[in-house]
Amino acid sequence: MTPATTAKISLSDFNQLLETHHPFAAVLGIEILEIGHGTSVLLLADNRSHQRLGGIVAGPMLMGLADLALYAAVVGATGNAEAVTSSLSINFLRKTPPGGVVARANILKTGRLTAGEVLLEPAAGGSPVAQAISTWALPRSA
Repeated sequence: MTPATTAKISLSDFNQLLETHHPFAAVLGIEILEIGHGTSVLLLADNRSHQRLGGIVAGPMLMGLADLALYAAVVGATGNAEAVTSSLSINFLRKTPPGGVVARANILKTGRLTAGEVLLEPAAGGSPVAQAISTWALPRSA
């Protein structure tokens, strides 16, 4: 791999970052499957406590999944663990079928303001259930 395509943080280091600085991430029960340079793949496992009436995954759970997927992709692209969400917009496309949800994030632009998108898809396969776009502010190094 060339340096331009190597993630700025390893999967194990990112998981350690979540444990030490973002313990709330464990509440969601999300597994980080892959982290790359500006990409990530996460899994929100099937869990009844994530559901709302009708057995579909609740919108706030999908938003949390999207936000964490984009954070992983931002840190993978920039190495800046202090990045913060500046905006997050989500489009709910259809009901989430039973089972887990996979998030596939991709950073479109890096810089002081970083932008990306994420598709949320049923873990069992099928059409996306939601799509989110987000911008991130990256604090300058001291």
